[in-house]
Amino acid sequence: MKIGIVGLPNVGKSTLFNALTKSKSAMAANYPFCTIDPNVGVVEVPDERLQKLVELVHPEKTIPAIVEFVDIAGLVKGASEGEGLGNQFLAHIRECDAIAQVVRVFSDGNVIHVHGNVDPKRDMEILETELILADLQTVQKRLAKAKSDAKSGDKKKVQYATLVERVERMLTEGKKVIDAEFTDEEQTDIRDLHLLTAKPLLYIANVSENEAKDFDVEVFKKNLALKPNQKVIPISAKIEEELGALSDEEAKMFLQDLGLKETGLNGLIRAAYETLGLITYFTAGVKEVRAWTIHLGDKGPQAAGVIHTDFEKGYICAETIAYKDFVAVGSEAAAKEKGFMRTEGKEYVVKDGDIMHFRFNN
Repeated sequence: MKIGIVGLPNVGKSTLFNALTKSKSAMAANYPFCTIDPNVGVVEVPDERLQKLVELVHPEKTIPAIVEFVDIAGLVKGASEGEGLGNQFLAHIRECDAIAQVVRVFSDGNVIHVHGNVDPKRDMEILETELILADLQTVQKRLAKAKSDAKSGDKKKVQYATLVERVERMLTEGKKVIDAEFTDEEQTDIRDLHLLTAKPLLYIANVSENEAKDFDVEVFKKNLALKPNQKVIPISAKIEEELGALSDEEAKMFLQDLGLKETGLNGLIRAAYETLGLITYFTAGVKEVRAWTIHLGDKGPQAAGVIHTDFEKGYICAETIAYKDFVAVGSEAAAKEKGFMRTEGKEYVVKDGDIMHFRFNN
């Protein structure tokens, strides 16, 4: 999973990126465009279940699921027309699975705002307008060709031109593609346009240390006119930065002192999984305990396919134990003895937390 961190200049993107990835790779400076190239950081997905399995199995190796964060230079009004650092950074967003927009909520006279004052709604609208305008350019270029191809009378080409025209109309009206309803076939047809507004969008409210505990997400959503199902994650980049320098035990105590249940990183990853419809299953043996990321609704063969395509092609069955059953009895052998191990075929829909061992033909 790759998440692009975007926002206007000086909203705390790079500070947040450094904190989340526990790195100093992104230059955090008090002027626009201090992030010249996209910075990439890989973060382990925090999962208490993985640690519990490690305690029970004692493997030689542990491999968690990972999230890749990409810190993308600050976008400014007119970016779609090449203003600021322009289209090169919009291109970096196209490679991401989801977009996390950092919206500045904190006030700090020492950190200049590119528009002079803190206004989350305005900032959000500027950035989303730039994404829409960038998509509109992409679609208009494709539409000219699609219309030309449709003149042949080919049914598929006529349908495609009509679809692209519909997308252009939406964008012209200021609507994001992800908010529209498309059939599965239409979704497939527009996928090759790599539209920015077709990507799931998360909102990170970058709050001050004092606001982190009592920040009202619902009021914030209302002020920004967001939909009820849209994810807002309040994060104090400063707190995350301090947490990065602490041991796990110290970080736990620090969070308790602040009255916070979890780190902003945990909240962000959880929200990203929910937004993208992702779940985790595990493989657990003495050689290795590993977390694997799949889509909600994936069946046994698809789950096996994330390990190796040969597993999917030659899939026979999966010996499966529910996480709670494995933990209750403490081992695979005990789970088998108690009748908790099930043999699941090709139509089995994998559940979050399943512990699986695949059998396949070479």
